[in-house]
Amino acid sequence: MKNTMYLFAAVALLGSCKNNAQVATKEGYSSYGKSITAEKALDKTEIGEKYKTLKIGDTLAVKFKSIVQDVCQNKGCWMRLDIANKEQSFVQFKDYDFFMPKDCKDQEVIVNGKAFITELSIDELKHYAEDKGEPQAIIDAIVAPKLSYSFIADGVLLKSK
Repeated sequence: MKNTMYLFAAVALLGSCKNNAQVATKEGYSSYGKSITAEKALDKTEIGEKYKTLKIGDTLAVKFKSIVQDVCQNKGCWMRLDIANKEQSFVQFKDYDFFMPKDCKDQEVIVNGKAFITELSIDELKHYAEDKGEPQAIIDAIVAPKLSYSFIADGVLLKSK
């Protein structure tokens, strides 16, 4: 009986672990989260134009291709992607079901999910600056909320090196 309880506990523990395994695709990408393809992905200029049409509360189901500008250095739980006009899209992952490699900066990605506009609070901005590894002086200089081009990704393709 005791062994059965240990076995049950071990199976439950393993089953609760989130799968961050990557899968290589025939397109030369590693896949994270939901399986997606590279087909019909907007480029950074096109997604920039789409963001300009959104208001707070709007969402847009979309897939786009860009370059990773920043990634969370704690867990890989967010990325900032380059979009048109020197803007960035702040990408998080649906239900925290997967994370990205912490060394994916400057690599090409294709993200699939929902684009939206949000206002980031001072506390959120400071938290993300800490995740990025910013010096305390920069963190302390954050004194106002900011509008953000946000994105919740359910699937990501990372271009293989």
